[in-house]
Amino acid sequence: MTHGGPVAQVPAAQVPTGAYLLDVREPEEWEAGHVPGAVHIPLGELGARYTELEQDRPLYVICRSGNRSGHAARALAGAGWDASNVSDGMIGWHAAGLPMTAESGQPYVA
Repeated sequence: MTHGGPVAQVPAAQVPTGAYLLDVREPEEWEAGHVPGAVHIPLGELGARYTELEQDRPLYVICRSGNRSGHAARALAGAGWDASNVSDGMIGWHAAGLPMTAESGQPYVA
């Protein structure tokens, strides 16, 4: 995948309900708390696994703060996806009181 140009920056509070969400955080971050229904592909695996992603609907990419997801969203946009970066990441998602789940059943801590 090549690195594309600028992508849309969308704050967590403005991500549409039911959006197609890709979480690029590490497994331990995902287990601590993630968006229900999100797809999890750690950033380091994205180059090998990006073909798992549906290409026929807008994709929102999220990480903890918006940095790693920004790199991923640019690469995906360059490869043909309609990708946007969740600019404030899981920190913003949590702050906005949006739905989250954790593998451990423990409350999420950003």
